[in-house]
Amino acid sequence: MEKQLPLSFDNTAIAFEAKTDKALSKANFLFSNIGKPWLVKLGATFTPIAFKLRLPIKGIIKSTIFSQFCGGETLEEAAHTALQLGNYHVGVALDYGVEAMEGEENYDNAVPEFIRAIQYAASRPDIPFIAIKITGFARFGLLEKMHSKAALTSEEQQEFARVRKRVHAIAEAAAKSNVGILVDAEESWIQQPVDDLTDEMMALFNKKKVIIFNTFQLYRHDRLEFLKVSLDKAVKEGYLLGAKLVRGAYMEKENKRAAEMGYPTPIQPSKAATDKDYNEAVTFCLENLDKLGLFIGTHNEDSCMLAARLLHEKELPHNHAHISFSQLLGMSDNITFNLAHAGYNVSKYLPYGPVKDVMPYLIRRAQENTSIAGQMGRELGLIRKEMKRRGM
Repeated sequence: MEKQLPLSFDNTAIAFEAKTDKALSKANFLFSNIGKPWLVKLGATFTPIAFKLRLPIKGIIKSTIFSQFCGGETLEEAAHTALQLGNYHVGVALDYGVEAMEGEENYDNAVPEFIRAIQYAASRPDIPFIAIKITGFARFGLLEKMHSKAALTSEEQQEFARVRKRVHAIAEAAAKSNVGILVDAEESWIQQPVDDLTDEMMALFNKKKVIIFNTFQLYRHDRLEFLKVSLDKAVKEGYLLGAKLVRGAYMEKENKRAAEMGYPTPIQPSKAATDKDYNEAVTFCLENLDKLGLFIGTHNEDSCMLAARLLHEKELPHNHAHISFSQLLGMSDNITFNLAHAGYNVSKYLPYGPVKDVMPYLIRRAQENTSIAGQMGRELGLIRKEMKRRGM
């Protein structure tokens, strides 16, 4: 008889075991308010103005939305958060949450910052991953021109050579330190050079172990096929594919640009189509675990349960070295902590950086949350269930 999968995402005692009564009350207050679109809109408008006027709002932000969704202002503060999560067998994907500053000097300065984070992560068993964005090291306009396959001037060729050098330095440091690099997906109209550069780094550094991961946004209708093509390429060229699966983050932007410029949108026709492709991608990767490393970045309970069940049914160890789950810090603790409790590899995406610089990230997070149907209701329902269980 088939063994029952010992996993539930409804166990709130495990989901919130890391939270004190005070922290749980604060999360209840925060999610109650993030669920109000008018309040999020007001915050998104008011906060940048308040910072410009030097109003004393940093303390309020740091003790509320920042402490819920960010690991700290510095690498050291983020490491302290990682240590706390590590007590519950939850790892961390460090994400320097500061929006990229344009300019060659800023791109150059970002490299040692990431190498420092990699070297720090190498000394810690609870920080298996670092996230990077290619737009943190390259000019958007250059990537856009490359994506359109327009010929580059000699200056632009030199400019891209510098981009490659920066990314190579980070990838090489990660390979030496045995730390995974998660390369974020970007907008569809700059994605091709990002994919090409990531493939190049995988070919160099994923020979024996998966160090570099590309991101596949399954809300795009062409990415399931691209995942399969990417695996074929990796097999032919003799390296392991790193596949980070997400649903996607730029839907409104993508649809708007496609409508304005008169080309078919790359976005799936419905959420159901996205879910179907996402789950097919999970299944495909789990059937090829000997040839790839899989990073499941999602807050979708069905997709996480599917992957956990498939591992269990195949009688593969729950903590298989080639598979990891991940959710954002401050969200879906019911998935993260219950997976960790059942012995699966799971990590929290942990953004860090100065409060003022991380604000664009936090505003986007709040806006995304209000637009994800049912997400806030689910978070609040679980928090209140746990508060009731504790007699609060």
